[in-house]
Amino acid sequence: MQVTLMKGKIHRARVTEADLHYEGSISIDRNLIDAAGFVINEKVDIFNIDTGARFSTYVIEAPAGSGTIGLNGAAARLAMTGDKVIIVAYASFDNDEARGFKPSVVLVDEQNRRI
Repeated sequence: MQVTLMKGKIHRARVTEADLHYEGSISIDRNLIDAAGFVINEKVDIFNIDTGARFSTYVIEAPAGSGTIGLNGAAARLAMTGDKVIIVAYASFDNDEARGFKPSVVLVDEQNRRI
């Protein structure tokens, strides 16, 4: 049997930009992508702490060290610049793998720098 677990997350990141006219996705600082164990084009769920909105999109890379968390396309309607979000990716594991798995949890400050 397979179970789906949180693989990694970026917790309480601040949205730095929202571009309604860009192809849909979430732009994430490359350093945060690596720290969370995300893969470019990977599906992620976004939870907007300020509004309660929950939605899915895919990861694209923003420059390392930029602090960028940018919502693009339709996702830009679901969060505003300054909103805090949680970004989560998942993976499937068999029961034995799941018991020992530890997800990557990335905490960030107000400028989306890893704490």
